[in-house]
Amino acid sequence: MNLKEKLKNDAFYSKIWKLVLPIIIQNLLSAAVSSADVVMLNYVGQSSISAVSLASQYASVLFMVFYGLGTGATILCAQYYGKGDMRAIQVVEGIALRFSMLISLAFAALAVFIPEGMMRIFTNDQELITIGASYLRFMSVSYLCWGITEVYLAVLRSVGRVVVSTVMNVLAFSLNVFLNAVFIFGLFGAPRLGAMGVAIATSLSRLIELAACFFVSCYSRDIKLSFRYLFVKNKVLFSDFVRLSLPALGNDIVWSVGFSMYSVIMGHMGTDAVAANSLVVVVRNFGTILCFGMASAGGILLGNIIGENSLEKAQEGARKLMKLTVITGALGGLIILAITPFVLKHAALTDQAMHYLKYMLLINTYYVMGAAVNTTLIAGVFRAGGDSRFGFFCDVFDMWCYAVPLGFIAAFVLRLPVMWVYFLLCTDEFAKWPWVLKHYKSGKWLHNITRENLFSEKMEDVTNKN
Repeated sequence: MNLKEKLKNDAFYSKIWKLVLPIIIQNLLSAAVSSADVVMLNYVGQSSISAVSLASQYASVLFMVFYGLGTGATILCAQYYGKGDMRAIQVVEGIALRFSMLISLAFAALAVFIPEGMMRIFTNDQELITIGASYLRFMSVSYLCWGITEVYLAVLRSVGRVVVSTVMNVLAFSLNVFLNAVFIFGLFGAPRLGAMGVAIATSLSRLIELAACFFVSCYSRDIKLSFRYLFVKNKVLFSDFVRLSLPALGNDIVWSVGFSMYSVIMGHMGTDAVAANSLVVVVRNFGTILCFGMASAGGILLGNIIGENSLEKAQEGARKLMKLTVITGALGGLIILAITPFVLKHAALTDQAMHYLKYMLLINTYYVMGAAVNTTLIAGVFRAGGDSRFGFFCDVFDMWCYAVPLGFIAAFVLRLPVMWVYFLLCTDEFAKWPWVLKHYKSGKWLHNITRENLFSEKMEDVTNKN
């Protein structure tokens, strides 16, 4: 049997492709929106690109927070869906919404009241601070909507309804691109707002996406977006969510804040480095679409299998997922290599920034392989098996004891050239491999975390006592 027939006939491969394709579409659209922002702002000016790139680091951190909360919900919901317990899924959704809404309110308040202070963390260039501050103020609305929609869509994906979540994202992303053009360039009589227009477009599209989620929820039989779930209490599930979600949330925050520190380092090495890096991030996002989609889909499928208590089947599925990850990591590098000539031809940057851009893109052709393997194992396989603590401790050490100090020393103590600093920062993913691969081979990540008789009178009595 050849490889094509094997992939077609194997149930695991068949199921994962049904999950991964809609997720890839979502990731592709997300990357397309980011690239559309950069392409359009390219016609406004290098300062607008740099300011939005730096201000967007807060959205990146917030995304990782929501991703961590969504992961906690997904870990539980995927396994309980495999078990067939829909009531537990509703309770978990309410718990995740409580956390996400509080965090989004905090971010929105900061963006409204102290946006200049938020920008000064990344740069001391007053022009970038002014542009970025106006961007952050208008982004505050999108933060509020985002906290609700991300949790709901994560729950939908965890029970296999990835098509619905994809449609919601298609709506939001399509509107975002259209409204970006309207407000950046002043189309159809709208004011020409430049970087501020990106924030307004994002907030409007997020508002419409939230309204669409409520509309879809009305026609869903079981997985609804309801604020009633916020007030449903189950101490056992809350304890499980905190135990699983907090390490995942901490892991994603540690990683995202650490990754944002890379931008802090680059931001203090000149606007040329910032502008080049902002374009590289967009291209790298395209290169990692397939890899990260595979990690998300694999985590959902493995969670469903583990919830059925088919642990040997889950181990075999993890091995198949790893094979697919290596393939998609290699394809991601080739995608970046293929896009590079197009980017270099059309980027409107200074000569120095173009020099940085060329070599940063080449470095990322192999960097995506490291990211692909680590993301699949830490955020996909390990979390599907109820192990979210390993990734937290791994990234605390890797980012904050290795990569960030290395970057600061290289940039501000040794004063190495920009490209050497960037190269050293891009060794972070490969530094994790020995520990990550060892943990995967040990099998210590595999656990069925569902509980029996969760809503029985006896269990309710236990939760009340706790």
